Amino acid sequence: MTANRTYRLGLMPGDGIGPEIVPAAVRVVDAALAAAGAEPVEWTELPLGASAIEEHGSAIPATTLEALAGLDGWLLGPHDSAAYPEPFRSQLNPSGTIRKHFDLYANVRPARGLEGGTAIAPGTDLVIVRENTEGFYADRNTFAGTGEYMPTADVAITMGVFTRPAIERIARAAFELARRRRSRLTIVHKANVLQLSSGLFKKVCLEVGEAYPDVEVDDFHIDALTVHLLRRAAAFDVLVAENMFGDILSDLAGELAGSLGIAPSINASDDRCMAQAAHGSAPDIAGKGLANPIAMVLSAGMLLDWLGTRHGDPRAADAAVRVEDGVRAAVRDGVCTRDLGGGASTGEFTDAVVERVAAG
Repeated sequence: MTANRTYRLGLMPGDGIGPEIVPAAVRVVDAALAAAGAEPVEWTELPLGASAIEEHGSAIPATTLEALAGLDGWLLGPHDSAAYPEPFRSQLNPSGTIRKHFDLYANVRPARGLEGGTAIAPGTDLVIVRENTEGFYADRNTFAGTGEYMPTADVAITMGVFTRPAIERIARAAFELARRRRSRLTIVHKANVLQLSSGLFKKVCLEVGEAYPDVEVDDFHIDALTVHLLRRAAAFDVLVAENMFGDILSDLAGELAGSLGIAPSINASDDRCMAQAAHGSAPDIAGKGLANPIAMVLSAGMLLDWLGTRHGDPRAADAAVRVEDGVRAAVRDGVCTRDLGGGASTGEFTDAVVERVAAG
């Protein structure tokens, strides 16, 4: 077993329900690491979001980005950038700024039903690996500017960018993940219509797959895949997709598994990782103790798994398993928040998970 390692992790609670669900994730991570016999985390809270605008004049202060560079990983709460005053509302949002600054090219989004939960397709157990730097999203596509432009007031044009290096690295990340799971990978594309751009995505993914003969590979057009997910979600393992396709599919998969409230994700490069729930800031229930912390807690568990894999740290990997097992045990025992049909508050649900994590 490797030497025990102390991780330095950043906390950015964000807006809305963020200051409720991020501390919940911290409690569960601390309990899981203790149960795994690992050193406790050194947590560093950093300003981000509406409170950072008020105190620092920026939704993502330069000091926050500088501090993140010196940490092992980060937990990012949801942000409500649509509610920011101008000019901050029109700027790249805090999450996008961090992803772009640190080149977090892989957005990994699992969807797995919870026993006792509200899954539409209870057998769902898949992961969408989304390319996070290119595709059709405007904030990622040009060196200067947004990737969108209007030659006249009545014409809007968006550029989509697809490059071999970016496709190769997301494909490798997806194949490596498939090897750790059930060794099946599905390439998502629209090469029949977008023959050059989406065609390149499909072609390069297949080429990368030649180095993984142990992984079974198939491919689907994005529109057909939505139907297959609805009919037989349990048949899929790992899906790799360009940016926009992956974003849309992961919301669909999250609902199939039960709710976006339980949908975790990480944004990662080869040497950095940020845990971030897939859902938004839910300002309508902020501060009421109603928020479901599952997505944030499971995202933090994914960060522990990423750290364990990168550093060869079995204690971190063990703690990651304990995080998910604790969440699943609590829901299975009937303890859940209102959105899943229960009556537990955010704090009560977190207490239940911590109790089960500590009990092993």
